[in-house]
Amino acid sequence: MSQAYSRFKIFIVLAIGLTTFGFAPILVKFATAHSALLLVAIRTVGAFLMLIPFYIYQKKSNKYDLKPVGNETKWMALAGIALGLHFTLWISSLYYTSVASASVLVTIHPIMLIVAERALYKMKFPVTVWIGVFVAFGGSVLLGISDYNNESAFLNPVLGNGMAFAAAAIFAVYFLIGQKVRQNRSWLGYVFPVYGYAAATCVVILLAVEGIPSSSIDPVLIWVGIGLALGPQLMGHGSLNYAVKFVSPTLLSTLILTEPVFATVLAFFILGELPHALSFLAIAITLVGVTLTWKKKPGEALKK
Repeated sequence: MSQAYSRFKIFIVLAIGLTTFGFAPILVKFATAHSALLLVAIRTVGAFLMLIPFYIYQKKSNKYDLKPVGNETKWMALAGIALGLHFTLWISSLYYTSVASASVLVTIHPIMLIVAERALYKMKFPVTVWIGVFVAFGGSVLLGISDYNNESAFLNPVLGNGMAFAAAAIFAVYFLIGQKVRQNRSWLGYVFPVYGYAAATCVVILLAVEGIPSSSIDPVLIWVGIGLALGPQLMGHGSLNYAVKFVSPTLLSTLILTEPVFATVLAFFILGELPHALSFLAIAITLVGVTLTWKKKPGEALKK
């Protein structure tokens, strides 16, 4: 496979995956009257179950070596637990603080990652990447401000903001582990066990906090959970897990900042929500930041 084709394939996969992220907040809007923990459990368990037929097929055909080597099992277990905690903390934070505050805090992970990659792996990023990360994050902050509803009372803003910040930090850890383990494993050989551990983590949290769910679960909650599993998790996070083998986690996490951009556009067409005038400026700043981050010589953004 040529390098040009490989790069094109990665960009196509990311484009499709990132678009699905925009549907996440729209889908969640239909389930806000129900338990956040139950929604997360349905999402993660659903994604894991959807992968089982493909895993069985590839294992029988011996198309990929799916057997973990060395400490890979421990690393994938840690990645799965981190992913499960990220989903739980992020969605739960929206129940305690404003969407604007939670969205800004959870998107701080690109700054965490660029510092971590520089400190831990001695990676050198061009000045444009550093500038792009902070500009894109600034756009995300501005978008959060523009979307802020002037409600003065939230259940527990301090707790909610802390959850969102913790979700960002945990996501950074999850991404760094993925970069390490994916170098020697196929996409399915990585995401199948990781999503399994994530599902188990979310189910344990649900049972510990709320107990066994009622036998009559609202069909809307189930359909939203399945939608989140198929779109944002399998296609969205799946595209990131595919690309992290070839692309720096910092660059990938900066791309995630386009999620509110896609969500704003989709909300306009699907829900008829007209963005605030300031939102257009915020979107433009975010896109400029992402462009600066990826403004590199051909092939530089991809790992050799």
